[in-house]
Amino acid sequence: MPTISRKALTMPESPIRKLVPFAEKAKAAGKEVYHLNIGQPDIETPKVALDAIRNMDRTVIEYSHSAGFQSYRDNLAAYYRKTGINVDADDIIITTGGSEALTFGFMSTCDPDDEVIIPEPFYANYNGFAVAAGLKVVPVTANINDGFALPPVEEFEKKITSKTKAIVICNPGNPTGYLYSREELEKLRDIVKKHDLFLFADEVYREFCYDGAVPFSVLNLEGIENNVIMIDSVSKRYSMCGARIGAIVSKNKEVMASALKFGQARLSPPTIDQIAAEAALKTPQSYFDEVVTEYVERRNIMVDGLNAIEGVFCPKPSGAFYCVAQFPVDSAERFCQWLLEDFEYKGATVMMAPASGFYSTKGNGEQEARIAYVLNKDSLKKAVKCLEEALKVYPGRTYC
Repeated sequence: MPTISRKALTMPESPIRKLVPFAEKAKAAGKEVYHLNIGQPDIETPKVALDAIRNMDRTVIEYSHSAGFQSYRDNLAAYYRKTGINVDADDIIITTGGSEALTFGFMSTCDPDDEVIIPEPFYANYNGFAVAAGLKVVPVTANINDGFALPPVEEFEKKITSKTKAIVICNPGNPTGYLYSREELEKLRDIVKKHDLFLFADEVYREFCYDGAVPFSVLNLEGIENNVIMIDSVSKRYSMCGARIGAIVSKNKEVMASALKFGQARLSPPTIDQIAAEAALKTPQSYFDEVVTEYVERRNIMVDGLNAIEGVFCPKPSGAFYCVAQFPVDSAERFCQWLLEDFEYKGATVMMAPASGFYSTKGNGEQEARIAYVLNKDSLKKAVKCLEEALKVYPGRTYC
């Protein structure tokens, strides 16, 4: 019998979805499951995007240009310029989600066995994208006790070798919700410039910053214009996760020409989804104002509620809609599975993503879980109560 590839064997499974079979069994047993494991917002997609699909007047669903529709790229560039990011349509390639954008970026800039440095914990699928591109992820560990701030520059310097090709960040961050300050980004700029590296920044949560925090794009870092590659997506901005539209954005013409060749190999991004994404650019600011207000309230319910539970610690994030909490348990993975298999409170339980899957360093995050506060406020309150009651009876509970 033929064997599968080494690449397939090393492709990691998703920590976000690995407990799905246990959740399905819990539901089959009649339990209500509060899904805090996945970043699928329940926020309504803007009506203007839905109307564009409903009112589509086409007789053929044709290919688009491999870089995406010109009109969409023009309008997307105008959107960026309104946010203070000075790019034009030629700096943008539309992709099938942010995932493809990062994969194209990796394959355009790195050779097999090259290394990319990523502060951990990080979005777990970065591992998968790296495996697909034949790269090695080198982690630099951030600390929950300081809210997952950027690790010291010295820690990055220690990891740089002749094989290092890039640094990758997510800002605001998934899974932590941490928002890097301009000063932190300027420290990364100096490292990138010193060692002539690429800097990838996943900025898909740009609209979701709280408590007066203002995001600063890597595209506005001076002196490394040809080193910077920004990754974007409509998934979270407009609550359009099923519309697989992202973008790779860079001033580096050689990178963009290379990314376009990968885009040509997959033909084109989805036509109907681009129609919806282009229409979504007309979403009024009032939509985002309401969504941000809602997420702040949800964040406060979740994070304040967790910190009120004895033994639980959860730093309050400044962006995105995730947090990472540390639990007084022997193993967060066992705890998460136990919640689904053996626990219920008033007919309900909670599903979380064990945070160890968001770390590349073995042994890190063993008592942590990522939580997506994407449910309505009443459900979040009930989920917090479930966790409080669960910790009272969990057999692997630890005490200081």
